[in-house]
Amino acid sequence: MSEPVQNPTFRELLAHPVHLFAFGFGSGLSPWAPGTAGTLVAAAIWLALPDFSMPLALLLSGVAVAAGVWICGRSAARLGGGDHPGIVWDEFAGCWITLALAPAGWGWALAGLALFRLLDIVKPWPIKWLDRDLQGGLGIMLDDVVAGIMAALCMQCINLLA
Repeated sequence: MSEPVQNPTFRELLAHPVHLFAFGFGSGLSPWAPGTAGTLVAAAIWLALPDFSMPLALLLSGVAVAAGVWICGRSAARLGGGDHPGIVWDEFAGCWITLALAPAGWGWALAGLALFRLLDIVKPWPIKWLDRDLQGGLGIMLDDVVAGIMAALCMQCINLLA
């Protein structure tokens, strides 16, 4: 049985900016459901920003994903490898993808967040495969990116049928 991985302190996050981003500005230090804590902080940041056009929102989400591959990979390596539960930048990117592609309105944003978390926790195919079989920063990021896309597509389908 492997020994539990120790969380860095908030002071250590401040000393190493890669950890500060990877740990979602400290939200990944939550002792309970760090992924959900990271998603909530990511949503608060996104919803506090001005409304973006769809192309700009997707560009910002894409930058978060591209940077996240490096951020999460580097942070994980500094912590001894693997997908540390406190690394939540992947939840930030997945959440932002969901919100960028969600139909307009608070109800859709809340539904998107709930659906994103459900998909990220349950991990239906192909999310589970990506989570299990890819390593490094890409492996950490890609399952949440796909969960974000799937959540957004589900909401768009529901919106079309409603």
